Amino acid sequence: MTGDSVAEPEARIGETLAPIVSWGGGSAPSVPSVDNEGHFNDADSAVGGLSVVTTTVSLRSSVYNHVEEDGRTYHRYREGKYPLPNDEEEQERLDLQHTLFGVTLEGKLHLAPISPECHHVLDIATGTGIWAIEFAQQYTSSQVLGTDLSAIQPLYVPTNCRFEIDDAEDEWNFSDRFDYIHGRALLSCFKDPASVLREAFKSLNPGGYLELQDGTFPFKYIGEPPVNSDLYKWNEIVVAGAAKAGRPWTNAQHYKQWMEEIGFEDVVEKKFFWPTSTWPKGAYFKQVAAYWQADLLRGLEGISLKVMKALGWSAEEIQAFLPAVKRDVKDTSIHAYLPINVVYGRKPMNVSRGEVTNSGSN
Repeated sequence: MTGDSVAEPEARIGETLAPIVSWGGGSAPSVPSVDNEGHFNDADSAVGGLSVVTTTVSLRSSVYNHVEEDGRTYHRYREGKYPLPNDEEEQERLDLQHTLFGVTLEGKLHLAPISPECHHVLDIATGTGIWAIEFAQQYTSSQVLGTDLSAIQPLYVPTNCRFEIDDAEDEWNFSDRFDYIHGRALLSCFKDPASVLREAFKSLNPGGYLELQDGTFPFKYIGEPPVNSDLYKWNEIVVAGAAKAGRPWTNAQHYKQWMEEIGFEDVVEKKFFWPTSTWPKGAYFKQVAAYWQADLLRGLEGISLKVMKALGWSAEEIQAFLPAVKRDVKDTSIHAYLPINVVYGRKPMNVSRGEVTNSGSN
């Protein structure tokens, strides 16, 4: 970010992770509990001695020029729609975030019970394309399409994987219908997420699945919220800025309801938790926290610039404020976490390809 070093957890980007710990009898971890014994330096042992590197090393497409602002670059196509940068710094963070999701889900790319013979797959807002590439490698009989506003995906990919520059908020006119549609970390992408879910429903084959994996701002806290902390203030500011910009960061909590209203059946929601530091008990949460802290510290500037400027902050004021927020992110006495929702549902077999059974809600 701005010169201060970030102690990163260790794992190879793109690696299929073996199960790390058991969550117990449930299908997802319970809310983390505070480690009152002070074991706050366990991140190194929790991450297992690997190293954070990006294995997606290839030429990047230069077809589209990018927009430069405040020392960062942003997408040119549909300029201004998406608030986060697309430069190399952000691409590395997205690949780190991919590993964070892998650690969270114990190495799984998805939780929906899709068929091994899943033929046509769509990854919306694919980012660097790392999820789409890994899915194509695991499901070799599938044809995987990743779409995004930014041309930042590798040029050399598996033969059953391809990428297109596209806006998921447009009406979908794909030549194929899909057996599985995946969307991850979409919280900052859309003005009307329910309309995107309706397009996904119409674009699925009967029996096909939609799965969304996303976080919901603002952070939650164990105990009383630290209202005087800079981390708490930052959360309040970015949530307000995102809402003013018309793309609230609070929508993931509504995904299950919207999917049910649209007509998906057997909709399942599973909850996960990303602590901001190694304050919780247990190796699982300490490892998740190590990755989330590294991801957050690396991305804090990119996350903040556009949404805080929407509230009248200057780039200089933002840069002056963020170091105090980073200190709070590392403070193990602040028991903050980001709620994560993984929601999936199936299109009914008796619904025609383009039909939506209900309108859904905004």
